[in-house]
Amino acid sequence: MRVIVIGGTGTIGSAVVKRLATRHDVVTVGHTRGTYQVDLASPDSITSLFKAVGSCDAVVSTAGVAKFASLDDLTYDDYFIGLKNKLMGQANLVRIGKAYVTNHGSFTLTSGVLSREPMKGSCAISMANAGLEGFARAAALDLPRSLRVNVVSPPWVTETLIARGMDPSIGIPADMVAQAYLASVEGTMTGQTMDPRQIARS
Repeated sequence: MRVIVIGGTGTIGSAVVKRLATRHDVVTVGHTRGTYQVDLASPDSITSLFKAVGSCDAVVSTAGVAKFASLDDLTYDDYFIGLKNKLMGQANLVRIGKAYVTNHGSFTLTSGVLSREPMKGSCAISMANAGLEGFARAAALDLPRSLRVNVVSPPWVTETLIARGMDPSIGIPADMVAQAYLASVEGTMTGQTMDPRQIARS
């Protein structure tokens, strides 16, 4: 399969690219690096990406940013960082990209554990994550040509925790997280939110 990995230069994305590349033709897309670049907050940028890359069998997104701050500190505009980028950016990958994905192809998007296991300061991120998961459940019912869409909801990633000087024991390695993306790309499920911790234990 020809698989586009958006966010493929990041911590999780690099692990996903490594796993997929052993079995598939991978096109790596970053924000400022990679074979191609895209700005998820811009529908025009997404359209340009798909026109440049052309037809593919699967799209994986490990990208998307949102603001982390307390409820008191979040401004109205702060919420729109995550809504325009992490939520609508990835929804637009499906909306725009479905014309470029072959029959029976798939989209795999990324939310995060904070949708179901929130913490102080995660209001904006939790909202974007939960919205994306709801979008995928509904979009799976509407997509044509047997196209599929799933969401991977990663927990804290060990490499990220180490980089931030946090306790790495609460996370799992990026390579284990990448297994969930592989399962989505190569599987038959749709409309699912996948927890890499459960897949790693199976």
